Amino acid sequence: MAISQLLDPIQILYGSHKSLVKDAVLIVDGKIKAFGAEARKQGQKLGIKTKSSPSKLLAPCLVDPHSVLEEPVNSRCETLESLRIKAAHAGYGQIALLPRSKTWRDQSSRLQGFNNSNSEVLIHLWGGFSEGGNGSKLSIHSELLQNGAIGLADDDRMIPIGLLCRALKLEEAGTSPILLAPRDIEIQEDGMVRECVETLRAGWPPDLISSETIPLSQALELHAQYPKTSLRLMNISTAKSVSMIAESKTKPMSSVCWWHLIKDTASLSNTELGWRVVPSLGSPNDRISLIEGLRERTITAIAVHSIPLDEEETILPPDKRLPGLSGYQLVLPSLWQELIVQAKWKVEELWEALSFGPSRMLNINEECLSIDSRRWLIYDPEKTWMQDINIRKKIYCANEPLQGKQILGRVVDCGLKNEEDQNG
Repeated sequence: MAISQLLDPIQILYGSHKSLVKDAVLIVDGKIKAFGAEARKQGQKLGIKTKSSPSKLLAPCLVDPHSVLEEPVNSRCETLESLRIKAAHAGYGQIALLPRSKTWRDQSSRLQGFNNSNSEVLIHLWGGFSEGGNGSKLSIHSELLQNGAIGLADDDRMIPIGLLCRALKLEEAGTSPILLAPRDIEIQEDGMVRECVETLRAGWPPDLISSETIPLSQALELHAQYPKTSLRLMNISTAKSVSMIAESKTKPMSSVCWWHLIKDTASLSNTELGWRVVPSLGSPNDRISLIEGLRERTITAIAVHSIPLDEEETILPPDKRLPGLSGYQLVLPSLWQELIVQAKWKVEELWEALSFGPSRMLNINEECLSIDSRRWLIYDPEKTWMQDINIRKKIYCANEPLQGKQILGRVVDCGLKNEEDQNG
């Protein structure tokens, strides 16, 4: 959309360490042109009619620290082009993609082709920590980082400790982040949902808490031994892990998947898509602890951790299909209801977790509002809409949750230019 508009008043969050204010903003052809009295003055000269939007929010774009895109060009459920369009509609200005791909991004040549001058949605790439992501041999870290990798990561399981120690001693990563997923697949075995009373009642195979806490303890010990290394922790999911990070001396930056903040083992029916995720969905106590950990900044960032899947995959029984959810447009509305409406968070706290914290986790500049910038979103917490993937275009993810549900709150405008704008 991004048409010319004078919004007065509207809630405005300028950036990190700023307080929410109510004022005026003038947007012309998608760019912020003025705030406050100057916005009113210029808007009057241009003959732009004032629109009162006291419940809406103008804020910086959101940042996703890690998601998956296996087939950037030829895919029935998500391509690089469709991802950028969906991200812009959801207010996401930057997305960092994990190395998992049909051609694993463990070589510098495989980091090419992701930039697009027709889109202002920035795509960052995590370079493969090991060759093929199999944890047996190091990739050439210096070459990946010199050719555009934002940091190093592998898949959704813990990198073998021996290989990790070897890399930390070589110090080729420098200050670039190394992303670790504290998950031991041998301890987890066939476990699909975190062990708790609700798991037993539902009949799901339990995933022991130790499948996360044991590799986490190893990661924390390594961070203590190599405190100058920028270790990051991906997808913390248990209450025990939150307390372990809080009690550690080094407190590495960490993320939590948005789904683990709004759902738990006591709040899903047995037929819903949301059971099949990695890491496993936790108990109500896990969810509450994750929310508290975010608010206390023990956990740094909320990740979308999108893993697009097609319809053939999602119709399989939960224990047979690949894990993962998608749905960028669901993240902000769901978290607004859970954290601001229910938990009484401030808007500033939510943006710390959805934008500013993820930027720090990636070692990139934080998003902010500025004159002549298109990097903004407008969120309407009162807008209602229906989540219906059946009305989408031919490229869509079939594993978006909350299908058929009425959603309250939506990003109603965003200044980001993308391919859809160019194609009309």
